Amino acid sequence: MTASDVRDFDPGDGRLSTPSTTQPSPSSADVRRPPAALPPLAPDRGQVAPDWFEVVEHFREGLVVCDADGVVRHVSPVAERLLPEVTSGELLSAAGVPGLSDDAGGGFTHRGRRLTARQVPLSGARCCWYVEDVTDSVSRADALLAERARSAFLAVVGDKLGNPLHPDRAAAAVVRLAVPTLAEVAVLVLAPRSGRARWWRASRTDEDAPAVDSGVLVGGELPTAVADGLTGAEPHAVDWLVEQAVDAGWLPGLVGTESVARVVPLPGRDAPVGVLLVARRATRWYDEDDVELVRAFAARAGAALTTALLYRDQAEVVDTLQASLLPVEPVEAVGVQWGTAYRPAQAGLRIGGDFYGSHRLTDGGSLFFLGDVSGKGVEAAVFTGQLRQCLQALHRLESHPARLLQLLNDALLETTQAHGQGRFATIVLGVARPERDGGLTLSMAGGGHLPPLVLRGSGEVEAVPLRGMLIGVVPDPRVGEVTVRLAPGETCLLYSDGVTEARGGRRGDEQFGPERLVTALTGCQRMPAPALAERVEQVTCDWLAQGDHDDIAVLALRAVGLSGRGGRHLRSVPAGIDQTEGTDA
Repeated sequence: MTASDVRDFDPGDGRLSTPSTTQPSPSSADVRRPPAALPPLAPDRGQVAPDWFEVVEHFREGLVVCDADGVVRHVSPVAERLLPEVTSGELLSAAGVPGLSDDAGGGFTHRGRRLTARQVPLSGARCCWYVEDVTDSVSRADALLAERARSAFLAVVGDKLGNPLHPDRAAAAVVRLAVPTLAEVAVLVLAPRSGRARWWRASRTDEDAPAVDSGVLVGGELPTAVADGLTGAEPHAVDWLVEQAVDAGWLPGLVGTESVARVVPLPGRDAPVGVLLVARRATRWYDEDDVELVRAFAARAGAALTTALLYRDQAEVVDTLQASLLPVEPVEAVGVQWGTAYRPAQAGLRIGGDFYGSHRLTDGGSLFFLGDVSGKGVEAAVFTGQLRQCLQALHRLESHPARLLQLLNDALLETTQAHGQGRFATIVLGVARPERDGGLTLSMAGGGHLPPLVLRGSGEVEAVPLRGMLIGVVPDPRVGEVTVRLAPGETCLLYSDGVTEARGGRRGDEQFGPERLVTALTGCQRMPAPALAERVEQVTCDWLAQGDHDDIAVLALRAVGLSGRGGRHLRSVPAGIDQTEGTDA
């Protein structure tokens, strides 16, 4: 082998450069010349010339030089360390290294190391194999790819779990995302509530999406590992975990002796919100990197579930408070049929500043009322709740409408002054007492509210002359009083200003007005009270054409006789039977 054999060949690491001048090609006589030892390099001035192999042995790559017959003629120190089977003077094929053959090349694993080999032809049918240990670089590349995959997976998890605000949907999303990246079977167990723990499971199937199911366990039936996980511990006895998961019936398609499992708590606000159990076949053991990925996944799942549970708890509180602030349906009374309609200005809240209701009196009469407070939304609804509570307490002390309204005014003044609020209300308050002929006597008092309307048996509508001052403004307001008698089949209608002040029409700014309300009621004397209240609400909403509006409240009371009941107006009627209940008596 001569210097000219390797002068034009770069070992691949850029450390061996060739002269920039063009060298003449060797003659045929030179090619046929037998191999000889490498001549020493041209010595530097004043220094001893290094031997050629002294230079080669410091290459990062190992060099194996073979003659035309495949016999190894030189093995560099790096090659000796990487390929101890290769011996100088022996055939290269006898070494049995799979990566060193004419039809091989690229990367291969040898003695636990990842190697790359490339063959470079030399003169005289000789060749040189460059062998490099790339174990560390491949490991770094694999680690980088694995970290990128983990980051991408966690990014998808964060995106998917950022949407569900319902605990059930969030829990199902957690187990669905865990399969198949983290496990073949994933089980999520929420912390017990009222002694019962809900669980969700996702199992890998032949389909693209895993199968998800759920169930409920009594708190005492939880596997010990899961119960420990709910305390914040992370059990590590893998065989024990698998046995318990199999006993619970949570590992379909997995054999206990051939599976591995991990249990990781899902962090919550004060305590774990739940536990995640992941399991798969033992051919994929959970190493430290896998466990860290499961923990990172559990942290995101815990945050999502905590948010969903917090939203659920707040929604339950809101629903409970809203239910307490909603207008209460009138109490059923003999001789009176009630009809109500209610539509708050903010439909999403379901509550507003209008209110109505009734209370049964000890003398057989019924106290009824409908009012409107200043403002809208939650604050107005809270004020209506205070008003209704005051009426609930005061009607036991005073049943006369005018005097009861005075007591209510004093109570509101005391409440608003104590809280520094300038709240006021309008209200119509009355007492209905049945008569022997089936009619009703209505004694009403007004506090600045719109006058009631009476729908007579002839179909005509009369406005009740009832006036008065606002409630909750001055200590001694002027309260209007009036007494109205309803014959059997006649109806008295109370309504809020959300009806008459509803804006709509062609231009969208015209008020509905009392005249249109009277027109809508005229001729409806045969309508039951519930149907009449719904009609008022419907014609008002039609006038609004889905525009903004104030709170709308309607209370209708109809005289139905001493034997009449204020039931629902929609009921099945057998064929051939004349249904006269709720019509003119």
